[in-house]
Formats: sequence, C-alpha cells, structure tokens
Amino acid sequence: MNGRQLRARLRGVAVLTAGLLALTACGGGDGGDAGAKGDKSGGDKAVAAARTVKHDAGTTEKVPAEPKRIVSVSVTMTGHLLALDAPVVASQATPPSVITDKQGFFTQWSDAAAKNSVKVAYQGFEPDVEKVLALKPDLIVGASSGAENAEKFYDKLSAVAPTLLYRHDDVSWQDLTARLGKDLGLEKRAGEVVAAHDKRVGEVKAAITVPKQSAALVRDNQSAMTVFTPESAQGRLLTSLGFTVLEPPAGKGQTQGGRSDFAEFSQEKVADTAKDSSLLFVSHTPEEITAATERPVWKDLSAVKDKRVYDLGLDTFRLDYYSAGNLIDKIEKAFG
Repeated sequence: MNGRQLRARLRGVAVLTAGLLALTACGGGDGGDAGAKGDKSGGDKAVAAARTVKHDAGTTEKVPAEPKRIVSVSVTMTGHLLALDAPVVASQATPPSVITDKQGFFTQWSDAAAKNSVKVAYQGFEPDVEKVLALKPDLIVGASSGAENAEKFYDKLSAVAPTLLYRHDDVSWQDLTARLGKDLGLEKRAGEVVAAHDKRVGEVKAAITVPKQSAALVRDNQSAMTVFTPESAQGRLLTSLGFTVLEPPAGKGQTQGGRSDFAEFSQEKVADTAKDSSLLFVSHTPEEITAATERPVWKDLSAVKDKRVYDLGLDTFRLDYYSAGNLIDKIEKAFG
C-alpha cells in the first residue's frame, strides 16, 4: 500500500467514525433519546400548528391552530370574534353613524374593542388589501354576505394570510359563534358564550308576559318596509323568548345580496299583512318610529292604537353576543 492509498483509507475511516458518532448522539443513551423525542415533538407541533378549514368561500389550508394576529375585514364578524376573546388586532370600520362610535365600530362592542386595543384597519366596505398587509396578520376573518361581502377579494386577501369568510345572514349568531370557535380553536369559549346567553334567555322568558298577537319585526325604509323572517337572527331570538314571529307577506320581496333573513316590501303590503300584530322596530331612533307610525298606512293599525309598538334598539340590525344581550334587555323592560 503506497502513501496515497493509506491517506485515502484513513480519510474513509475518519468519515465512518464521524458518522457513527453522529448516530450515537442522535439515538443512543438518555440524552440521545431526549433529542430524538424533541425532534419528533417539534414535528408534531409543526403539524398541529396549522389546520385546514372549510368556510363559506372555500377551503383554506395552513390556518394557525392558535392565531395571534387576526384582522377582521367585516365589522359584523368583529363582534363575534371579540365575544370569543379572539386576538383581533384590527377591524374594518364603517362610516360613523348612529349605530357606531366615532371610529365606525358598532356601539354594542366598541367598548370591548377599546379594551382589547383593536385598531381601525380601514374604513369602507371594500377591503384595503395594502392596509391589511401592513398589519401583518396571521389570519384574516371576514364575511361572505352583507355589505362587507369580501368574496371577490378572497384571492388577494389569501395572498396576505390564510383567510376565512362566513355568511352571517342565514344562521343564528349562536351557530356562527360555535362555528368560529371550532375553526379558531376556541370551542370552550364559544360554549361559554352561548351558555351564558341561553341562561339569560331562560331567565327573561320566565319573567315576561308575551302578547297573544304575533310580533312583526320591521324596519322602515321610508318608501318600503323591511320584514325580518322567523328564521332571521332576530326572529330566532324572539321565538326563543316565547314570541310568535310574523311571516313576511306572500310573494317575493326585494332582498339584498341574496339574503334570506329579511326582505323588503311595499308599506301597504306589510301593513295589510301585519294587521293585528304587535310592531317591533329593528334599528331605529324613537323619532323615526314615531314618524313611521304616523303615516296614513300605519296610524290606524290596532298595534298603533293600542300602543303595541316597541323599540328593539339601534344595534339590533346585526345580532352578535353583545347586541343580542341588549335586545333581551329591551324585551325584559317592555314586557316584564
């Protein structure tokens, strides 16, 4: 064996020895086992750190099991998220109005938003993707119904972070809360929120006297009248309190974006359908309710003459945990 062959063989032995030492370090002894288990555990955590979620705009992969920075691109969905104690860092806001604070956050949850330091992501109904990107979300949650429907922006939002969009018009807020809880890994909190609400419903139902007449859930639009169906979030809540909610007029009314929870009809058609029903106004000021009931088409209804006209509050157009609680308080005060 010449010198060159000897040196080559020694290099081979050195490589083999290093490989054996590496294997021993990874798999032998207590320390080796701990290292191996640590690697496996780390792999499991990596898998558990993301999930696949089916929502109303599609299926999203790599949804964090425990999101840290959620941006809501739906002012409606923000209330549901805050009730779940989800880590919302920013939310879409609407133009300020009588149902919002100065920022454009709904009044029923604006205090909760302030307590959690939720920022305004942008103002308006179309997502500002650049502003959402600047907030560095690890999850985006939005709506696939209503004025803030973000479905046509889904691809752009998904390029920023995993994005989940939900319809909120054809489900009760409790069902939506439970679904969000499951999808965001907040099942326990969702159960607590719904249970607290159900307990409150039971207490108030036992304490009130429900009128024998059906309840017409309406919203005045000057030239027309919106009627909320028994399957709307408002209708379901009133039903759970013992009310019989009036069905909308026969025929097809005008809807917004394919919504199934309410439809708009002529004032005359609604008045003819309501007849003896009590009138429960959704999202009006007292002055607006007075103006509506003074119209010729309404002023002679028995509900107006018998003073069976009720104000459900400005924040009852979109129900979440907070506004549902406020509506229950209104019902307790009016019928207790």
